[in-house]
Amino acid sequence: MTQSTSSFDAVNEISQGDQSRPAETGAGKKRLICVGELSSLPRDYVEDDVLVLDSSATVLDQLSDQSIEGVWIARDLLPELGELRGLCQSGLMLRDFPEGAALLDQKNRVLWANRRLRRWFDKVESDPVGDTIYEMMGNPEILGSDLCPFHTAFTTGEESSGTFQTESGHYYQVRAAPVGDQSPPTQLVITVGDITEEILQQQKLAAIHRAGRELADLRPSEIFQMGVDERIELLKDNIRHYLQDLLNFDVIEIRLLEQATGYLLPLLSVGIDQEAADRQLYAHPHGNGITGYAASSGTSYLCYDVINDPLFIPGVANSRSSLTVPLILNDQVLGTINVESPQIAAFTESDLQFLEIFARDISYALNTLELLVAQKADTAQQSCNAIHSAVAMPVDEILNDAVNVMEDYIGHSPEMVDRIRRILKNARDIKQTIQQIGQRMTPLEAVPPGISPNEHALLRDKRILVVDEDATVREDAHRLLERYGCIVETARGAVQAVPMVRDAGDENKYDVIISDIKLPEYSGFQLMMRLKELIDPVPMILMTGFGYDPGHSIVNALQNGLHPKARLYKPFRLDQLIDVVKTVLEAYGATPEDADDSESN
Repeated sequence: MTQSTSSFDAVNEISQGDQSRPAETGAGKKRLICVGELSSLPRDYVEDDVLVLDSSATVLDQLSDQSIEGVWIARDLLPELGELRGLCQSGLMLRDFPEGAALLDQKNRVLWANRRLRRWFDKVESDPVGDTIYEMMGNPEILGSDLCPFHTAFTTGEESSGTFQTESGHYYQVRAAPVGDQSPPTQLVITVGDITEEILQQQKLAAIHRAGRELADLRPSEIFQMGVDERIELLKDNIRHYLQDLLNFDVIEIRLLEQATGYLLPLLSVGIDQEAADRQLYAHPHGNGITGYAASSGTSYLCYDVINDPLFIPGVANSRSSLTVPLILNDQVLGTINVESPQIAAFTESDLQFLEIFARDISYALNTLELLVAQKADTAQQSCNAIHSAVAMPVDEILNDAVNVMEDYIGHSPEMVDRIRRILKNARDIKQTIQQIGQRMTPLEAVPPGISPNEHALLRDKRILVVDEDATVREDAHRLLERYGCIVETARGAVQAVPMVRDAGDENKYDVIISDIKLPEYSGFQLMMRLKELIDPVPMILMTGFGYDPGHSIVNALQNGLHPKARLYKPFRLDQLIDVVKTVLEAYGATPEDADDSESN
């Protein structure tokens, strides 16, 4: 049988001394490992100088003996060439592996560590072999329930893992698995991955979620004690705090979208030039910068270099990059949030992700604040309505009685007439004061949901007299018409109505008079003819139940100037009442332009 020598793991085949003579024995003498039969050695060696092994797989276990100088492997016990080449390549791969790798003994001591692991823990110059893995890593803190994944792997014979945090603030994911099939295992192979960025991202994401929950987290006591403006300022302070301290954004601008006009109203600006903060921007993709584009498209925009971006309009003079995210709730754009930096490409995709997440929380916070404001408006409006409803009818009674008493004194006692006129004025002021208080208490317009505040501007401040024997009809007139800003007064019949119209004067004249066709004294047509002696034309609307008109009041009224559309059939809907009132107002000279002019004056 032909024998040959072969190197294994960079160990010399035989001693570097004179190969013509056997190695010396005794203390301090070098020895040789022989894998195979002793007779396969090319020279004669004393048996005591040779350590004979059956397999090359056990060589590494013996190389820790400092007296071993070389290894001889018989050809028939050499690994296959491909296996040998694989072992060499595996060694190179482990050495240059992009993650840390190490071999540990049963006492967690490092037997070998690759370059990456040694570089991470400053062991490039010093040899970590012999140190425990904990000493090599600088005695890190172990996170989680498993206080020693290496002990777990040795004990169970299964893979185990853990997360280590070093004093420098780095996080490492460590996995340990037994080597070989021995039970219990004697060695562990470990891999170490740097997960610092991943952990920090998770912590930042959790902090953003906490911050989002706290944005509008107002306790009942705070809601009770704080006004709307104070809540808005608190929300702005929280947003500013989290954007600066949590997301590290220094230049910030938030704008809210006015749905009706498309105007982007400035809400918050930090580090923005005043001229830029006051700039008028609209939700339009052209001429309104990146903010206008984001608001109109509902998409985020990451600008790496503002000089090469045609959409960009600077918020500060030295801006070089920006990040703009729309505030969206239920697929509706509420506004935009924009941050800028003096550095080129200062913002990453991660920044975009974090800002989009926080933008959702801001949208929810704004919606919560809006709901609180709406709830306050609704509560205040209901309170005012309740007060007004309780006062309106008694005040009307005062007006009716006062006007009738004044009729008796006209021409006889000017002093008494003046006193009664003051009573009338005060009674009317009571109702108007309640309405004004309600408007001041409610930051929202007191109109039904879904109706634009300016949709019925023609009705605002118009004086309407309702004449009907049914108290329910008179109460409904107050409730339905006053929500649109009308000033409503009522009378039970024609006897009260005629003097109220006669004594109204120019200051309190009625813009519309609504009357039932059947009154206690006489018909609605007869009332119209008596009023025609006082005012001409009469802005009259006649009501009838289910078209019932035994005296042909409506037909006669139409022949004497009643507007063709000035009719209501009970029971009527609110929209029918509003349409007929608007028709009469327009027919007798009131226009939306007049309403707008009077409002501006």
